[in-house]
Amino acid sequence: MNVQVIERDGEPEYAVLPWADYQALLQAAGRTEGAQPSQPNTDAAKPLSELSALREGKGLSRDELARAVGISPHYLGMIESGERQPDAAILRALAWVLGISGWEA
Repeated sequence: MNVQVIERDGEPEYAVLPWADYQALLQAAGRTEGAQPSQPNTDAAKPLSELSALREGKGLSRDELARAVGISPHYLGMIESGERQPDAAILRALAWVLGISGWEA
């Protein structure tokens, strides 16, 4: 069995092993529930096309949200209209300010 141990502060915290080995361990323990790899929760992520509605739902103007995220209101407008695709840092900042999950790319 090929196991990678991840430590924090010198103490083992996680063990990472190949999927087949994990399945064999579950089978040996007589457990089969939870044996499928988890699928990403796409329902939690709001489409970027809903950005202006999310912003308005939070009671924020375009200027306020742009200032909170650290971009220009003009650039935020281009993101809202679909003209520009924000990078991962901007997506994380938008998600943080709007209090949503799923954009932490």
